[in-house]
Amino acid sequence: MKNFILYDPKLLLYGFLIIFFASYGQTFFIALFNDDIKNLYNLSDGQFGMVYALATTFSSLLLINFAKLIDFIDLRIYSFVVTIGLLLPCLAVYFLPENIIFLFIIIFALRFFGQGAMTHAGITSMTRYFGKNRGKAISFGNLGGMLGVMFLPMIVVYLNKFFDFKQIWLICSLSIIFFLPVLYFTLSNQVDRQSKFKELIKDEKRIWTTLQVMKNKKFLIYLPLTTSFSFIGTGLMFHQIFIFDQKGWTIDMLGTGFIFLGAFSIIGLLFGGPLIDLLNPRKAILYLMLPIFIGIIIILLFENFYFLLVYMSLFGLNLGISAPFTGSLWADLFGVESLGTVKALFHAIVVLASALSPVIFGYIIDWGFGIGIISIICLIMIITSSLLPVIFDNHE
Repeated sequence: MKNFILYDPKLLLYGFLIIFFASYGQTFFIALFNDDIKNLYNLSDGQFGMVYALATTFSSLLLINFAKLIDFIDLRIYSFVVTIGLLLPCLAVYFLPENIIFLFIIIFALRFFGQGAMTHAGITSMTRYFGKNRGKAISFGNLGGMLGVMFLPMIVVYLNKFFDFKQIWLICSLSIIFFLPVLYFTLSNQVDRQSKFKELIKDEKRIWTTLQVMKNKKFLIYLPLTTSFSFIGTGLMFHQIFIFDQKGWTIDMLGTGFIFLGAFSIIGLLFGGPLIDLLNPRKAILYLMLPIFIGIIIILLFENFYFLLVYMSLFGLNLGISAPFTGSLWADLFGVESLGTVKALFHAIVVLASALSPVIFGYIIDWGFGIGIISIICLIMIITSSLLPVIFDNHE
């Protein structure tokens, strides 16, 4: 482990920080301001879910071609552009007028640059430059995201005592400005790093295009399973206040639950990365959704506060193992030379999946159904997507 960290500590710091700041575009963070936004625009759960879904869908469509640029341009340029891209909508929230089009643009930019391009940059870099230690590197980078999940909600709850939601977003934009010089430092030796990488992959025979990946049988077989957590996790997180109200859990319990979610996501990262480096990714991925599967059964059947903590812990565990498991799978199937192209397509579909569940779950809620129907949909999706590789992949 010590040799792994000393191999390229600057790049590890880069992955950690860029994925941490990508939290501002993640659903768990935006959802903290759901009530403020819905009240400002007089929107229902389903209506706001629709705006969120349309903005996220649009961002996913553009992400396919944008994100693969990481295969062709300097990582420093790519990272600077996407970080500025996240800074601008964070600033724009402070000036948010009561105009639904402006809201759409802001959500689009937060999702495109935050959840999309910045997360893609961090995970792709960790996967590409660390070879056989890619699982551990992905885990280390995603530790930044997990700490964001663990601490940012608590920070927002605290800041709410002194500032309104627009001022909190202004504070977020200032933190990104302070991040920019650190970003430059972490990538200061990128030329040497890229030269070494090109030397290592000179014998890699296949260069994949987006269309070739889309037509590849194995990509299609594993895609539903690898995107199911984005669909399910985003939908449950986006409507977390509704779920808590139905179960009789308070907002203070939500804060405690996030501590458990964050802690177990870190546990998932710490064990998931080294574990996937030792296992066959195509076999290990079959167990990807097991923790959240058990967690959904728990919130379906139980209402005791302690079961909330178990649910949030399992949610966090799944969150922690997802990135190293899926990142190693695509590298195993397609190699690392075209990894940016492969993951650009995958990440765009992940973003699209995260766009669909808030609006679908939102209208289920608007139509008077509860957590029971949502849970059944999620459980069926997990079972179906997990069976596809078992049935159709012969591991040739």
